[in-house]
Amino acid sequence: MITWIDIIGYIASVFVAATFYMKTMIPLRIFGLCSNVFFIMYAAFGGLLPVLILHVVLFPLNILRLYQILELTKSIKEAKTNEFPVEFLMPYMKKKNYQKGDVLFRKCDPADKLYYIVEGELYLEEMSKSAGKGEVIGEIGIFSPFKERTASAICKTDLIVYEIVEDEIIRLYFQNPKFGFHIIKLIIKRYISNYICKNEDCES
Repeated sequence: MITWIDIIGYIASVFVAATFYMKTMIPLRIFGLCSNVFFIMYAAFGGLLPVLILHVVLFPLNILRLYQILELTKSIKEAKTNEFPVEFLMPYMKKKNYQKGDVLFRKCDPADKLYYIVEGELYLEEMSKSAGKGEVIGEIGIFSPFKERTASAICKTDLIVYEIVEDEIIRLYFQNPKFGFHIIKLIIKRYISNYICKNEDCES
């Protein structure tokens, strides 16, 4: 005769089986939590101590993993709408001052830094374009396979920038998915603006 404890055990087993059919992590963790709850009940009333201990341990672990996934999803959604996270980079950047006529870098120079313009204006010679306050430059060279500057950057005015070295950029890229997403968006936007729209008369 099937008892109510057996029914709880069957329900717990169904939830475990369902986790193997989940194709994404959030439903998988939710079904995993449900199976933990029912197995805890089943083990507690059935006197199955090893099963009880296992699912008491797995329950908070599943909650932690679900929380981490939700936070990551939230960060990615925010990254889709927010501007480049300069505030996030500030602790890793150094302030530098340049004078009108100074050359920040020349085309084909090694790309070893990324720059955020605080005050002033730069002229990107080969592209016949200017970059000013609030803009980020230098990211394409850092992530290109050649590690070279794609244009020369010359100060049109006195310039104040914050700069961050390549090693820090690469480390932050792998450590922070939100930052990595922004870098990808910035590179693609720059590529479209500089190389595609230049020949097709479209807006960036």
